[in-house]
Amino acid sequence: MVFVACLVVVFVLLLIFTNRKTRGCRWRAQPTEAGKPKLYKCMACGATARTDTGKPPALCLNPRQPPAGR
Repeated sequence: MVFVACLVVVFVLLLIFTNRKTRGCRWRAQPTEAGKPKLYKCMACGATARTDTGKPPALCLNPRQPPAGR
């Protein structure tokens, strides 16, 4: 019973803390020249984006996706 309760708690926490704006995105870093911003490509929709932070984009850039909040 305790095990089932723990699974439910973990599932609820995952729902709360996951980023819904990029849930469908699977960003992969593409090779770039040294000194240039990193290029990322989404394997799910094909969108591309460059970032200066070295981290994948925080938002889905799929042009067919409806605006957030709808």
